[in-house]
Amino acid sequence: MGDGELAPGVALKAVAGACRGGLDGARELAAEGVRVQAPGGVFSVRWDARGSATALGQLAFFAEYLEATGLFEGWLKSCPLSYTSPNAPELVDVLGTWMLSILDGHWRYAHVGALRGDGVAPSILGMNKIIGDDSLRRALSAIAPAPEAKHNDVQRLAQQAQVARSTRWMQDQLKHSIAQATLEPWILDCDTTIKPLYGKQDGAVVSYNPHKPGRPSHAIHTYWIGNLRLVLDAQLEPGNRHSPVHSRPGLMALLQGLPQAQRPKLVRGDCAYGSEGEMSALEDIDQPYLFKLRQSAGVKKLVQRQWRRRDWCNLGQGWDACEDDLLLTGWTRRRRVIVMRRVRKADLIVELKRPGRPKTKDTAQTELHFIDENEPVKSWEYAVLVCNTHYELHNIGQLYRDRADCENGFDEIKNQWGWGGYTTHDIERCALSARAVALIYNWWSWYVRLAHPKTRLEAITSRPKLLSAVGRMTSHAGQKKILLTLTHEAAHQIKGLVTNVRHGLRLIHDTAPQLTKSQRWIALVRYIVERILACAPRPNLGLVALGTG
Repeated sequence: MGDGELAPGVALKAVAGACRGGLDGARELAAEGVRVQAPGGVFSVRWDARGSATALGQLAFFAEYLEATGLFEGWLKSCPLSYTSPNAPELVDVLGTWMLSILDGHWRYAHVGALRGDGVAPSILGMNKIIGDDSLRRALSAIAPAPEAKHNDVQRLAQQAQVARSTRWMQDQLKHSIAQATLEPWILDCDTTIKPLYGKQDGAVVSYNPHKPGRPSHAIHTYWIGNLRLVLDAQLEPGNRHSPVHSRPGLMALLQGLPQAQRPKLVRGDCAYGSEGEMSALEDIDQPYLFKLRQSAGVKKLVQRQWRRRDWCNLGQGWDACEDDLLLTGWTRRRRVIVMRRVRKADLIVELKRPGRPKTKDTAQTELHFIDENEPVKSWEYAVLVCNTHYELHNIGQLYRDRADCENGFDEIKNQWGWGGYTTHDIERCALSARAVALIYNWWSWYVRLAHPKTRLEAITSRPKLLSAVGRMTSHAGQKKILLTLTHEAAHQIKGLVTNVRHGLRLIHDTAPQLTKSQRWIALVRYIVERILACAPRPNLGLVALGTG
């Protein structure tokens, strides 16, 4: 043996001794505490096994909002889950655990374990306990069961019927969460989110995946109220069903399910939606749309024809535009198109790869041409749009630029919520989870706008301000008390935001105490919308009354 090495027997004794020492230390810490030397001095530290505390102390205010509006209660009552086992968890514990996990920013079922020691949050929501991740998975499997090879025809039909019920349940809840928003002029934004997968899940297919090329994925087709960043529906499909043709039936059903007066003033999407199938389907129901076109050969020829025109219209922010009509191969009719362009003013480098030159990763072989701002060279950014509206060019340009806010919204729900998580082997529960995340996201979005109507606060900002706080619960003479401690620097602002929430709830209740909870929700949303309108500058489009804030 070399210097410093221990004989196997000695090593085992050392490990066993360390384990005994660790257990003794844990018992010491639990019983009496230990003295800890830190940069700030010496501290006595011990575990408080009898304490009832939560890191989500401000959940109490969000729970008051849920109770006043009946949102959580309605979700529970309409859930198509029925257990036969007497040992199964109660429904309130299942959905309460799920909601708390989503609210806390989790994206895996295993993260539920971080909530199991919370002694306050379950009590606030009327729960008995936070269930384990395995129990949650099993419960969701009962709500949206997967087909099994051993199923006979009767069982297969029963499984399909249950999945249909669970889908309708979540779609109805989503519709309820946004219904009042559609009474004001609004824009429907369409997008497809690619969800990379790392296992052998159903529907995990290698297809279009811009961020993880070659990685199997699911595709989530999302329909979105662009001006308020609310989700109307989320349709999860296998990875090779990412194109809009696979979501078209869902989109058309959504649009035709709305009263004419509540339909969007515009359906907006990227170049994936600028196809004959999508446009014809929307034209058949007289639905206005605005899509970006792919840079096909026919589109490039159009750009070349328009480039030398002298009647380009200034749209602001450096953009110019002109319009024409176009009939591309495969189209059934000529359509209005708008060519937009602007000069790119940043320092530019052009990278040239000459034909026949061998491909190499050696950057030294790359030919770079630096374009000085004084050189007689212009670099242009351009886009070609297609629409069936009569809006003026400057309005079209503004509508196109506003899609950038939509992209911010999609980015938030992808990266700050569990949109790409809660993955199981079966696609049924994955689809259920995508809609559940969307629903909780909608509830939270309305709550945040009630607290802060002037602008939206993304989850990365709103959770620390409106959900996080150290909450300690005590009980005396049958009365429960929660003592909150804020650690955020904006404690004064946070208290003002909570005051806004409670003022709104109290106003709705005092104005019409006879209202049902469902009616209170309608009245509260109208109140929130009025406050948003009061804080936002009036748009000049005559289209999007709620703005994009």
